Amino acid sequence: MSARESYGTRPEYIAEVLALLGEDALLLSYEEQRAFAEVSLDRFEAIGSGRLDWRGAEVVEKREDFGGGALAALLGAHAAPDELVIVFWDNLLVPTIGTTAALAARHADAIVDQGPVFWLFLADEELLIEFQDGEAFRVGRPPAAEDRRTRDQPDLLDRLHRNTAA
Repeated sequence: MSARESYGTRPEYIAEVLALLGEDALLLSYEEQRAFAEVSLDRFEAIGSGRLDWRGAEVVEKREDFGGGALAALLGAHAAPDELVIVFWDNLLVPTIGTTAALAARHADAIVDQGPVFWLFLADEELLIEFQDGEAFRVGRPPAAEDRRTRDQPDLLDRLHRNTAA
């Protein structure tokens, strides 16, 4: 089975997050997921299957504390409440989601509880928040800081705002 065929086939792995966010969670298509990965995760070299090599990236902040409170504080410090946040999981079977920073912060405990490794890309600020269980949080700018906005970002923002206005 190809990555395209298997992508997002296990949304039940993040059922709690999806239930809390409801219609405020946008499930990204494979193409949307790849577009956002290209401007964030894919700019890093990989160390093993789920680790990013942060050499060459600008690290803005590191936090040793764990949990939803730390994630909510990072989102509050680095993102506007209505900023588009893309949540990547360490398993391609789990769909990548988009939501606002305010909603991600409100449900940060559930996001942290869903798995030992995840990343949040703050689309406007062009920052990546990485969580590695045992290492806590790291915030930084992906390497090669060219224009990282994607063609799909305005469409996702429109979809998100339509969902939250309804």
